[in-house]
Amino acid sequence: MTVVAIDGPSGVGKSTVGKALAARLGVPYLDTGAMYRAIGLLARRNGIGLPIGDPERVADLCERAEVRVTGAGGDARTFLDGEDVSVEIREPEVSRYASAVAAIPRVRRRLAARQREMALAGGGVLEGRDIGTKVVPEATAKFFLTARPEIRARRRFDELLRKGTPQDLGAVRAEMEARDRADSSRADSPLSCDETYVVVDTSDMNAEEVAERLQELVAGARAG
Repeated sequence: MTVVAIDGPSGVGKSTVGKALAARLGVPYLDTGAMYRAIGLLARRNGIGLPIGDPERVADLCERAEVRVTGAGGDARTFLDGEDVSVEIREPEVSRYASAVAAIPRVRRRLAARQREMALAGGGVLEGRDIGTKVVPEATAKFFLTARPEIRARRRFDELLRKGTPQDLGAVRAEMEARDRADSSRADSPLSCDETYVVVDTSDMNAEEVAERLQELVAGARAG
């Protein structure tokens, strides 16, 4: 069974590359970041503002919620209590909520357990910020994607433009940097990279080129 962990900050292409790699390997794509976005959306829908002043309430909501990610490639979908929220969770405000709820230990434990369960049940490509360190440390292969800050901001800017929700490029970069600080400094499962990862700089590569490179590395890991 093949389990691939892809970690890294926002804007490095984790989701796009993860979907492409899963298709190449013929395994499920498990969008773990979408699960945090779904809980962020749930918090917003329940009138919880930012910054979150009552993390225990969010954790209670998370423990009662059913969050599922299904499909692979372009068919990947996210469901919250049976509702398809795949589009709504990509709104910029939900990104801020996702980072906030991800810092809540009970939320992370709940979702990480579900992610691990899915990965070990059928294999797959998982992307996020602590997949290889906390969720599936025994993964077949572990990659940490990175890119220059200006490249990451431009990619996110272009993504929002394509989705019809344009934002100022400077604001996009500022938001991305704020999320990086939050993800790297949280006490529970911060974004990090150790010697068990292969670091891949995606700055000058498109998604298919990155996926091809990772496929080669996975093949090497399998053979080893």
